[in-house]
Amino acid sequence: MEQATVKPLKKTPLHARHRASGARMVPFGGWDMPVEYSGIVQEHFAVRTRAGLFDVSHMGEIEIAGKDALAAVQRILCNDASKLQVGQAQYSGLMTAQGTFVDDLLVYRLAAAHFLLVVNASHIGEDYTYIAQHIKPAGDAVAVDASSRYALLAVQGPEALQVVQSLTGVELSSIKYYWFAHGEVAGVRATVSRSGYTGEDGLEIFVPPQSADHVWQAVIEAGRSVDLIPCGLGARDTLRLEAAMRLHGHDIDDTTTPLEADLEWIVGWKKEDFIGVDVLRRQKASGVRRKIVGFEMLDRGIARHGYDVYVGDREAGTVTSGTQTPFLKKAIGMAYLPVEHTGVGDEFDVDIRGRRTRARVVPMPFYRRTAPAARADREGTRHDGSGDGAPRP
Repeated sequence: MEQATVKPLKKTPLHARHRASGARMVPFGGWDMPVEYSGIVQEHFAVRTRAGLFDVSHMGEIEIAGKDALAAVQRILCNDASKLQVGQAQYSGLMTAQGTFVDDLLVYRLAAAHFLLVVNASHIGEDYTYIAQHIKPAGDAVAVDASSRYALLAVQGPEALQVVQSLTGVELSSIKYYWFAHGEVAGVRATVSRSGYTGEDGLEIFVPPQSADHVWQAVIEAGRSVDLIPCGLGARDTLRLEAAMRLHGHDIDDTTTPLEADLEWIVGWKKEDFIGVDVLRRQKASGVRRKIVGFEMLDRGIARHGYDVYVGDREAGTVTSGTQTPFLKKAIGMAYLPVEHTGVGDEFDVDIRGRRTRARVVPMPFYRRTAPAARADREGTRHDGSGDGAPRP
């Protein structure tokens, strides 16, 4: 009998540091990753009120360069990359011919004809193959899987810029949201992006893999004055859900379009052509039949990914993400519902282990950061997440 070959889990350049620091490790997208250090609740609160440090080196980096690099990027992605200046980034979708998501990603314009795409960890190989194949009609452009050239650290929270500023000569406050700059961090050449996946202000720092541990330790040391702590994937997920940021494989996938996922704003409608555009234009004209909503539980219970949703006696969809949020202290989630039942205040049921539990549609995001609120939280005052919103991811 032949035994199935089990692929060993991949490790980021910070794997040994996580193990030495006592992180609880779990398999994630083919990687051995820290899910928590001191606890998800503590790490979540650290990011909301002070600062947290994440290893996100498992994310993939695919570069596209050549005379026709812009045309190549425009062909495969739904957003309009022609609007990007050098030094600017945007959120976008890698599209199928059906107008659904191969993946969601960030695209950075490194030069006029040089782009960096940061893709999800579990899709690196598939994304690269898809991209390399589908940019060919664009002309003179080549795609390279450059993931091994980068380690990626995220410093997130209201004190994030203060912490990193002590380690770099780059004027971080001058970097606008979703822009980036090149310089040194802790004496290491780096690209610093003002972006993140938590709903807070913060930075994502690209460094050479061999320097990742040095920069990690430098950030930990510099963050002691504000009680920065290392954080794992558990807090990253609860933070992004409070901010209503979509998670590929849960809230979006190759069965969902940007319009259904309430991400119409990432579609470059004025672009002449891109993969899937005809389907999306037809859907925009005719309207969607279902749409993602945010909800909070009215009855006791936590809705989890995959739980069935009912409107009356009719099964109407499934929960895509759900948790009890540490900061808002509510059971919240996202789900796809028939469009006629997606109004704020509409109620429906979630089947939680055989028990019908009431939920109500609420506006997204669930949490919006404000500087006064962050200060209040440090003083021990809880707020409801309302106020002036952060820019979209």
